[in-house]
Amino acid sequence: MEQKLCLSNDHKLTSMPIEANLPDLLELVDEAAPVEKLCTGFQFVEGPIWNAKEQCLYFSDIPAGIRYRWSLSTGVTEARNPSNRGNGMTYDGAGNLYICEHNTSMLIRETRNGERHVLASHWQDKELNSPNDVVVRSDDSVYFSDPSYGRLAAVGIEREQELTFQGVFRVSPEGKLHLEADDFGQCNGLCFSPDEKLLYVDDSPRAHIRVFDVAHDGALSNGRIFAEDIGDGELWHGIVDGMKCDERGDIYVTGPRGIWVFNPAGQHLGVIQMPEHIANLNWGGRDWDELYCACHTSIYRLKMKVRGSPVAYMKIR
Repeated sequence: MEQKLCLSNDHKLTSMPIEANLPDLLELVDEAAPVEKLCTGFQFVEGPIWNAKEQCLYFSDIPAGIRYRWSLSTGVTEARNPSNRGNGMTYDGAGNLYICEHNTSMLIRETRNGERHVLASHWQDKELNSPNDVVVRSDDSVYFSDPSYGRLAAVGIEREQELTFQGVFRVSPEGKLHLEADDFGQCNGLCFSPDEKLLYVDDSPRAHIRVFDVAHDGALSNGRIFAEDIGDGELWHGIVDGMKCDERGDIYVTGPRGIWVFNPAGQHLGVIQMPEHIANLNWGGRDWDELYCACHTSIYRLKMKVRGSPVAYMKIR
C-alpha cells in the first residue's frame, strides 16, 4: 500500500493572512491562527468528512479514484480503492456514509457494516449527471447537487450528458427522488442553516450562492441570491465549491485566495487565506471547532473560535 507523506503536528504551520472586511470575522477566527498542513502529495483532494467515533478524517482524491483516511495516530491510509472517483461525503445520525460518485453517476449510502445501497442513479429514466456534494437533514431527507463535472475525463469518465440540466435533488426518508431546482449553471456545494429552515447552494460558473426556504416536508422554495461576485467563475482562479455553516449561521465557502465568510444577512466578513487552491472544507475535531480544508494536493487544519453548525452525525461516538 502506498503511504502518502504525513506531517506531524509540529511541522508545516503557516500563518496565512486574514482579510477582515468587518471586525466580526475576528470573532470567528484568530488573526494569528496557524494553518497546519496534515498530509500532502495527492492529485486533487475533495469531500472531507470527520468521523467522531474514530477521531479521523475521510477524504477523496478524485483523479486517483481513492478514498483516504487520516488520523493523528496512523497518518494517511487507503480506505477504499477503487472508489469510483467519489467526491462529496457526509454521514447521517445513524453513522451511514453517503458518497457522491463521479464514475457511476450515483448517490451511494454505505452502512456501518459496509453494505452498499444506491439511493439515486436516474431521473425520469435518464442517468444523473454526476452527484457532487450531499447533506442530510435531521429527518433523514438527503439533498445533493448534480452538476456535470464528473463527465470530464480528468475527474470522472468522459461521456455524453443525458439530462438537459444541472439540478438539486432530494431523496425523501421513504426513498423517493424529487427534483428541487433545475436552473443552475453548475450547482456544487450545499449546506443547511443551523435550524434547517434554509438550504444554501452555490453555483460555480455564476460565482454566487443561492438560498432556499425548506418546508416541513423537505420541499425547497423561494430560491434567491444570498451572495454574489465570489470570484469570476474560472476554476483555477478559485471558485465557489465546498460550503459549510457554523453554529451562529455564518457561511464559509471556497473562493479566490481561500475561504470566503458571510454572516446570515449575506454580508461579506472577509477571507481566510489558504496556502493552496481550496476545493472543500468541513468541521471536525473533538469539539467540532476545527476546519479541515481540502486544498488541491494537501489537507490542512485550522482552529476556529466557533463550532460547526450542529448536525445529527456530530452526536455519534
